[in-house]
Amino acid sequence: MDPTVNLATYPGLDARIVILRAADEVDAVFIRTERCNVLLDTLATPALCRQALDRLAGHMAADRPLLVINSHMDWDHFWGNAALDRRIPIVAHDAALERLRQPAALQILDEKRQEQRFRDVEIFGPTLTFGGETMTIHGGDLTLKLIHTPGHTPDHVAVWIPQVRTCLAVDAVEFPIPEVWSSNPADLRALCASLMRIHGLQADHVVLAHGQSADPAVVDANLRYFSRLRDRVAGLSDIGVDASVLAGRSDFQLQDLVAMPKHMPDEMRAFYESCHRSNLAAVLEACSAGVEFIGDDFDA
Repeated sequence: MDPTVNLATYPGLDARIVILRAADEVDAVFIRTERCNVLLDTLATPALCRQALDRLAGHMAADRPLLVINSHMDWDHFWGNAALDRRIPIVAHDAALERLRQPAALQILDEKRQEQRFRDVEIFGPTLTFGGETMTIHGGDLTLKLIHTPGHTPDHVAVWIPQVRTCLAVDAVEFPIPEVWSSNPADLRALCASLMRIHGLQADHVVLAHGQSADPAVVDANLRYFSRLRDRVAGLSDIGVDASVLAGRSDFQLQDLVAMPKHMPDEMRAFYESCHRSNLAAVLEACSAGVEFIGDDFDA
C-alpha cells in the first residue's frame, strides 16, 4: 500500500514552496510562481502523484499552467509521471533519456511490480530536456535555475531559487549521507563537485528529498564525510582491501564518520550502511588510482 502524502514546510521557508511528503520514502516539492505552477518530482507511483495533486488544490494558481521537473530517473522520484495529463511538459536533463534507454530501467520496474502498489506503473519519461550545466525557468517573481549536479546519478538536477536563497537539492545532498553512482572515481569526483557547487550557493535553505531537512549544514556534513573517508583510506597500509570488509572495521564504520540519528529504523540504517559501502568502494578506487576527488577545505 502507498503511504499517505502530506504537506509540510520548514521554519523560514517561503510560503510559495510546499513540501509533499510520502512518509519516510521521499519528498517532492511544489513551487508557485507568477507565471506557472511547478512540481519537482512526481513520487513513486501514479497513485501517490494523484494524492499530491489533490493535496495541492488550495496552493495551485488555477489560471497558471503546471510544469513538472524530474530531478533524476530514480524510481521513487519519477514513476508518478504516468498520472499526469500528457499535455503537461516534463523537464529533465538530457542524461535522463540515456538512463531510460538502458535495460536497467525496465528491469527495476519488473522487480518492483512484484509489489501490488507498483503494478499500475508505466514508465513515462520527460518530454523536454536540456544539455550542459543549467536551464532557467523565468517564473516572474521567482527564478528556477536547474543545475546539473551529477554524481549520485548521471542525470541529477538540483534547483536554485535565488530570490529566496533556497536550493532544492533532491538527492545530491542527503542526511546522513548521499550515495555515489558507481565505484568509478569520476562519479565520486562528480558527486563531491556537485556538493561543492551547492555549498557555493550559500543557501539559507537546502531542501532534501531524503532526511526531512532544509538545513544547509547538511551540505558541509556530507563534504566532511567524504573528506574523512579519503583521509582514513589514505592512511591504510593496504588499499586493496574489500570495501565490505573495511566498512566493518573500527574507524571505518558509518557511525564512526557521521552522527547517526538515535532512533533511525533498522531498515533505514541498513540502507545507509549499504550506501556507505558503495562510497567506500569508490574512495578505495580513487585513492588506488591517485585521483583527487575533494579539496582540503573540508579536512576533518
